[in-house]
Formats: sequence, structure tokens, C-alpha cells
Amino acid sequence: MSFENWAAFAAASSILLVIPGPTILLVVSYALGQGWRTALPMAVGVALGDFTAMTLSMLGIGALLAASATVFTVLKVIGAGYLIYLGIKLFRAGGALKAEPRTDAVSAARMMAHAWLVTALNPKSITFFVAFLPQFLDRHADFWTQMLIFETTFLTLAFANAFGYALVASKARAIVRNPKAIRIFNRTGGTLLVGAGVATVAMRSSS
Repeated sequence: MSFENWAAFAAASSILLVIPGPTILLVVSYALGQGWRTALPMAVGVALGDFTAMTLSMLGIGALLAASATVFTVLKVIGAGYLIYLGIKLFRAGGALKAEPRTDAVSAARMMAHAWLVTALNPKSITFFVAFLPQFLDRHADFWTQMLIFETTFLTLAFANAFGYALVASKARAIVRNPKAIRIFNRTGGTLLVGAGVATVAMRSSS
């Protein structure tokens, strides 16, 4: 795997992670209601959930990669289309971050478990990884090495992103509830997702 490919994956992952989704809404809800102490258990739970979903996705992708180059290529094209769909949907989304403060007193372990369940058991997570990861895999490089590098990179970024959202939500509540800020997030993220999907299709067409 080249450094450029890893850097592209890290950059794309950072963009995708910062876009608010069900997991981030849960993190923000706990942080709004219970403050900065929720940051660490929620971030750990999110990272564990992403580890579960990403590992299942990578194993499935690895099986396809070993079975047929043609099937893997088709998966990449379908994945590119899925990224474009997600981008358009995100761009058209409203500017409201619907996260109500959770004031129920729960332990750090239960918060972590809740974050893990929401992240790992969301079917969209596995679908997303199946669409996203093949764009960066090199069929001629060792699959297990790539899996280790990609998972370590993504989980580190996911932990940092959830931790950061929790801290911001607990200290600067007006920001996470500002419709204008959320709308900027959505439109910027949506545009970048569409661009990533189009670039993938263009690369496939020119190769």
C-alpha cells in the first residue's frame, strides 16, 4: 500500500466521520445532558462499534476479493454510486441536529455499551463500509496488512471524532444546535461524498 493511498483513505474517513449521524446524535445527547464526563466512555463505545462493523465488512470484502476480480470491480462501481447517493441525500438534509439531552443517570459501562450497540448493529454501518472500503484496497497487496492499517486508522479517527463531539457538546451547546453550522456540515460533506464517488467512477473509466 502506498502512502498516498493511505493518506487518501485517512482524509476521506475524517470527512465522513465529522458528518453527524445516528452515533454522533447519541454522543451529543449524552454530552448535552451529562457533560464532559461522557466523552471517554462514549468514544470507546463508538470505536468498538466501528471495529465490529468494519471487521465484518472487511471479512466479506476479503472473501469477494479472493473469489473474483470481476465481482470485486462491480462492488467498487456500486460503492461509488452509493457514495454519490449518500452525498446527495446529505446535501439536501436540513439544518437541524435532533439531539435531545439525556438526563437519565447511567454508568460509564452502560453508556459505552449503548454507543457500541448503536454503532455496531446499525445495518447502514456495514453497508457503508462495504461501499467505502473497496475504493482504497489494492488487489495486488496483502489483504490482511491493509485490513490492519485501515482499521487502526479509522478507529483512531472515530475515537477522536466522538470524543471531540462530546467535549464540544458539553462546553459549547449553542454550536451543535446551530442550524446554520449543521447545514454547512451537511452541504460540505455531501459535496465531498459526491466528488469521491464521481472520482472513483472516473478512475475506473480511464483505467
